[in-house]
Amino acid sequence: MSMFISAVLSDLTSRSMSFLLDKLSTAAIAAATSEETLSSLERLLLRVHVIVEEAEQRHVTNQAMLWQLNQMRKEMYRGYHTLDDIFKCKDQSQAVMMLPSSSTPSRSFNPAKRRRLSSGSGLREQERLREVLVGLETVIKDASELVVFLSGCPRRCRQPYSTYLILDKCMFGRQMEMERIMDFLLQEEVPIDGNPPGVLPIVGPGKVGKSTLIEHACNDDRVRDHFSQIMCFSQNSITDDRTVAPLSDCDVIKHRSGANGEERVLVIIQLTGDIDEAVWRKFYSDCKRHVAIGSKIIVASRSDKIARLGTTQPLKVQFFVPEVYWYFFKVRTFGSTDTRDHPKLVSIAMDLAQEMNGCFFGATVFSGLLKANFDAHFWSTALAIVKDFKRVNLLHFGDKCADLWQALEPVFLRRVNKTSSEYLVIVHDYETGFVQDSAQSEGPQMSIRDLLFGSSNFRPRGRFGVLAWRSHIPPHYRYMMNCEVRRPGRVVSTKKPIEQIAS
Repeated sequence: MSMFISAVLSDLTSRSMSFLLDKLSTAAIAAATSEETLSSLERLLLRVHVIVEEAEQRHVTNQAMLWQLNQMRKEMYRGYHTLDDIFKCKDQSQAVMMLPSSSTPSRSFNPAKRRRLSSGSGLREQERLREVLVGLETVIKDASELVVFLSGCPRRCRQPYSTYLILDKCMFGRQMEMERIMDFLLQEEVPIDGNPPGVLPIVGPGKVGKSTLIEHACNDDRVRDHFSQIMCFSQNSITDDRTVAPLSDCDVIKHRSGANGEERVLVIIQLTGDIDEAVWRKFYSDCKRHVAIGSKIIVASRSDKIARLGTTQPLKVQFFVPEVYWYFFKVRTFGSTDTRDHPKLVSIAMDLAQEMNGCFFGATVFSGLLKANFDAHFWSTALAIVKDFKRVNLLHFGDKCADLWQALEPVFLRRVNKTSSEYLVIVHDYETGFVQDSAQSEGPQMSIRDLLFGSSNFRPRGRFGVLAWRSHIPPHYRYMMNCEVRRPGRVVSTKKPIEQIAS
C-alpha cells in the first residue's frame, strides 16, 4: 500500500512540475523581445527539421509514427511560413518608412495612428509567434521515443542531401497518402472461394497528384514482387461505346513477371469523371472471373461519385494548405539560396504563392522561371501577370469559376502586346504520359516564358502550342497548352465582364 501511495505522489509531483515548467515557458515566451522570440523560433525549426529530414531517409510503416511525423511536418511548415511572413512584413514596413514625407501628410499616414497600428500589429505578431513556438516545443517534447524508433527503421536508398534537389526528383508531402495505398495493395486477402478483388477509389481535383501517387506505388519493389502484372486503363478504353474492354485490351502493362496467369494482378483505372454503372459492373465481373485471389483495383478520378465503387474508404487527395504550399514553392524557387539575404524577393514570392492558391502547376512553372532570373523587377512582373490574369478572367467568368487554376473553359492570359486589343487565350491544356492524348498542339511552338512575358522574336498568329512543363518524376508527364489569339467582342472594362468573344 505504501508503494502504491508513493507511486501516486511521485506521479502527481511530476505532473505538477511539468505544469509549472509549461507555465514558466509560456510566460517566458510572452515576455521575450521580438528578436529573442525569432531566434528561438529559428533554433526550434532547425531541431524539428533535423528529425523530419532523418525520418524521410527511413522506411517507416508504423501508422502511429507516420501520424506523429505528419504532425511534426505541419508544425515545421507553419513555423517557416510564420518566420518568412514576419520578415516580409518587416521589409514592407521598412519600405514604407523610407518613403519621402509629403508637405501635407494624409490622414492614412498620421504618425499617432501609425503607432497605434504598429502596436496592435506587434501584439498580434507576438501572439502568433507564441502559438507557433508552443506547437514546436510540444512536438519536440513528444519526439524522444520517435527518434529511438526511427533508428530501428531501415534506410531508403541514398538520395541527394539538399531538400531542393530532392523536390526535383521525388514526391513531396504525400507520405500519409502513400502509406495508405501501400497498406491496401500489400494487405493479404483471406482465400475464400469467389473472393472479389479489393477496390480503392482515389479522388481529387485535376493536377493534384493522383497519377504521381499511383506511379510511385507501382514502381515500389514490394508492389512489383506482390503482383505478377500491373495493367492500366484510361477513361476511353474502359467506357467504349460498343463494349467494355477485356483485361487483355488494357492501354499499358506497366509490369509483368515470369509467373503464370493465375498470379495476382493490379488494375489501374484513370478516369476524369464518373463511370456508367452498367459498364463498371461488367468490367468488375470480368475481373472477378479472370484474376487470382489477392488482386487489387485502383480507380482514380476527379469525381466524388466513384467512391461508391470502393470496397474500402476512398483516399481523398487535396491541395496543400498555405503553409505547406509556401514551403514547397520556396524550396523550388530559392533552392540552396539563403532567403534571409533576399527579403524583397521573399516578399514577392509569398504574394505570388498566395495568388496561385495551391496550384502545383503554377508553382512548378513559375518557380522554374523565377529561379532562372533572380531579379526583383522580373519577379514583380511575374506577380503582376498573375494578378492581371485573375482580374481579367474573374471579370469574364464571375462566380462560374471558383478556382481559375482549375477552369475547364478557355481562359484569357494577357494582351498580345501593350497596345494590342487582342488576347492570348489558353484554349485547353493536357498532359501526355503513358496514355497519349489524341489532342496535339497546332501550329508553331512557343516557350512558356514567351507566352507569359512576351517576346519580340515571336509574334503569335492563330493557334500555337506551348510546352509548359516536363515532369522529372514518374510518370514523367509533359504538360502542354493549346493557345490562340482572340479579339474580345467588347473591350474589357474594370466594371463589366467581357460579354462576347469572337470565335
